[in-house]
Amino acid sequence: MFAVHLLAFHFTKLKEDQIKKVDRYLYHMRLSDDVLLDVMARFQAEMVKGLGRDTNPTATVKMLPSFVRSLPDGSEKGDFLAVDLGGSQFRAHQVKVFDDGKQSSQLESKFYPTPKEVIQGNGAELFDYVADCLLDFMETKNLKHKKLPLGFTFSFPCKQNKLEEGVLLAWTKHFKVRGVQDTDVVSSLRKALQKHKDIDVNVLALVNDTVGTMMTCGYDDQRCEVGLIIGTGTNACYMEEMRHIDLVEGDEGRMCINTEWGAFGDDGALDDLRTEFDRELDLGSLNPGKQLFEKMISSLYLGELVRLILLKMTKEGLLFNGKVSTALLTKGKIEMKHVSAMEKYKEGLSNTKEILTELNLFPSEEDCIAVQHVCTIVSFRSANLCAAALAAILTRLRENKKLLRMRTTVGIDGGLYKTHPQYAKRLHKVVRRLVPNCDVRFLLSVSGSGKGAAMVTAVAYRLAAQRKQIDAALAPFLLSLETLREVKNKMRTELEYGLKRETQASATVKMLPTYVCGTPDGTEKGKFLALDLGGTNFRVLLVKIRSGRRRSVQMYNKIFAIPLEIMQGTGEELFDHIVQCIADFLEYMGIKGARLPLGFTFSFPCRQASIDKGTLVGWTKGFKATDCEGEDVVDMLREAIRRRNEFDLDIVAVVNDTVGTMMTCGYEDPNCEIGLIAGTGSNVCYMEDMKNIEIVEGNEGKMCINTEWGGFGDNGCIDNIRTKYDKEVDEGSLNPGKQRYEKMTSGMYLGEIVRQILIDLTKQGLLFRGQISESLRKRGIFETKFLSQIESDRLALLQVRRILQQLGLDSTCEDSIIVKEVCGAVSKRAAQLCGAGLAAIVEKKRENQGVEHLQITVGVDGTLYKLHPHFSRVLRETVKELAPQCDVTFMLSEDGSGKGAALITAVAKRLHNVGQK
Repeated sequence: MFAVHLLAFHFTKLKEDQIKKVDRYLYHMRLSDDVLLDVMARFQAEMVKGLGRDTNPTATVKMLPSFVRSLPDGSEKGDFLAVDLGGSQFRAHQVKVFDDGKQSSQLESKFYPTPKEVIQGNGAELFDYVADCLLDFMETKNLKHKKLPLGFTFSFPCKQNKLEEGVLLAWTKHFKVRGVQDTDVVSSLRKALQKHKDIDVNVLALVNDTVGTMMTCGYDDQRCEVGLIIGTGTNACYMEEMRHIDLVEGDEGRMCINTEWGAFGDDGALDDLRTEFDRELDLGSLNPGKQLFEKMISSLYLGELVRLILLKMTKEGLLFNGKVSTALLTKGKIEMKHVSAMEKYKEGLSNTKEILTELNLFPSEEDCIAVQHVCTIVSFRSANLCAAALAAILTRLRENKKLLRMRTTVGIDGGLYKTHPQYAKRLHKVVRRLVPNCDVRFLLSVSGSGKGAAMVTAVAYRLAAQRKQIDAALAPFLLSLETLREVKNKMRTELEYGLKRETQASATVKMLPTYVCGTPDGTEKGKFLALDLGGTNFRVLLVKIRSGRRRSVQMYNKIFAIPLEIMQGTGEELFDHIVQCIADFLEYMGIKGARLPLGFTFSFPCRQASIDKGTLVGWTKGFKATDCEGEDVVDMLREAIRRRNEFDLDIVAVVNDTVGTMMTCGYEDPNCEIGLIAGTGSNVCYMEDMKNIEIVEGNEGKMCINTEWGGFGDNGCIDNIRTKYDKEVDEGSLNPGKQRYEKMTSGMYLGEIVRQILIDLTKQGLLFRGQISESLRKRGIFETKFLSQIESDRLALLQVRRILQQLGLDSTCEDSIIVKEVCGAVSKRAAQLCGAGLAAIVEKKRENQGVEHLQITVGVDGTLYKLHPHFSRVLRETVKELAPQCDVTFMLSEDGSGKGAALITAVAKRLHNVGQK
């Protein structure tokens, strides 16, 4: 028993000594975590370089766009062909993808050898061989009569400008085919296929094997967004944000980037880590100075690296008693399969002894231990370097997503990873150590990259079909210039109807006289109260106006909410609430006893008989208070003040918010004669010549007309441009059949139009995996502020997804792109329609003045105009296009319509005093 223990101790001691000896000899191949973190940082810098337009030409890591923009989502279906060229065998596949809710697929393959004369011959021979093999496969599977889409896996670095095109940059993996480099390999394959008149194959996608691996695994796990090959060659791909890819136009969504990381270090970036053995191996290769990272980690080179190390150690007398066998002198004699077999520790030294004996090396036990440890160090270094580069990619993905912790899946393929007994475990362990904030699942690609090429083709098929459906849904929102001119002309006709006595009663655009006949002249002064009611918030203001050289306007205001039950309760409750807010404000300002002149901004259509009388025509913007329509709102306010019996006010003017906006801007710019509101509601007012206003006596001077253009189209004149979504929004509103133009152009409704489109697209299976969430069913859930946020140019799709998640919508990256597109179509149409209406008014102003060219200012207010990233620009461009003889300046009303109400009150007081004198 003692002898056995002694023998075990002797072996352990012997093993430790041999391992130490090899460790000292190969010290530079042992990489610490600090070194790996440094490699990781170097690779990250190379990625950035490869993605930049200016830096890409000199980058070694080329970061090639693959034009694969979407991962499988499980809805793919159909029959697809794939061919796979890149290793020692050529493969042809038939892939059936079933839309059965189980994400199932069926793969049938046939392998063909790739003879040396083909992989080192000329291009025509290579592609003829591929076409002949495919023809044989199709005959075997009885597919010749079918027209099938084909995905082409081509595992060499290519520059792509689209999915079905790829220009070969350089051959790798011992391929040396003449006349192919710098040409489009898809065109070459198509030419070869055209020689076979009896088959009809459409090459739809060119895919790198790494991308194919990611797509294969992505079909089984939708978290898979990285592909890794670690076999004869090595490479990685991942889904990059489009906004970071300078080489491709557009910044929406993501695209798979084929890193071509094998060339990492070709510029000397890894020289401090390369050993004398790496340099010797490189010099003896087919492409010296190139693919240096690949030569340090791929199975094509690791066996040779082991041979070179063993040869030198033997020459130095450290192995095999210094006897150099022919096998050690023969390049390629030790292969990766030998290295893998020698590292099967569970089998002790038997494998190692057998392999070395076959190589005529006749090893001692010490030799076997040392050789086994050389293999371990070489393959461990490969796993370490691969882990460092992969960790760089994972870190970039996490940073792109702005996540503290990320869950993701790496799809992986390659002989080294699959067959080496220790490699996978080492790689996983090191990756998790280098990126502790990434929960990484490694998913082995069972079906290989051929199925991935078919999946890319299937996804391209799905996206093309989806694109047609989305385009069809959004087509009615794309208005031609001719259509917009038609809208402008119809608006002009409706404006005239509203001004004429005989047609005014039936006109949809009511053209209400406001009895505001003057604009500020600078002599206005005093203290005025203003009320501003027009949405869910109500403002009370104290406005102090100074005249003369130091003329100024000072404002103090307080905002009060109007609860829904008051908006939709009784008129008495609404006006009592308004008076309560006024009382709170007067107390807050310490002016409860003062009897001040008051201007009332009331942003709903009113028929006025004088400046201080306004009969409500009808509620808009969600208000439904009873017993108000047909009543004088000034009288209702006075009665509410009397009911409270705490203070008295001199109500001088009732003003529409649009008129208030025009007056506010008119105080700064006398050329401002139009007011536009583009916010919760939509409306315009303008100064019209009295001679054109038939419903008011007198022909001298001008009067401001509140167009109330929101009702444009209520007579059906714009039904040709109303979509089914507009009709659904209208029918579900508080006032069906009314304010149709407003429902197409104002903030209150745009979000609801978007919601209706999203429901329709989801029903068609184009969004949110076809699942309509409970939140999406809720009317009003999609507020217009979300449109503004989603369409912001500075907003990444990740943030768009977060906004959608706030709404309970679990979206993919592709969903976010579609939602953004829907928002853009709806808001652009709104701005164009608004611009067409405004063009009708500025053209009318030009004709009124009898000038060939008009210069005019439009005072604008409203959250849609102010906050939406594109609305104001599209509106201005449309007006310029439709009214080219009008030079229109848009002036933002900073102080809102409340200040305008005070100014109108001041002007009315001034004119009243002048009249009395």
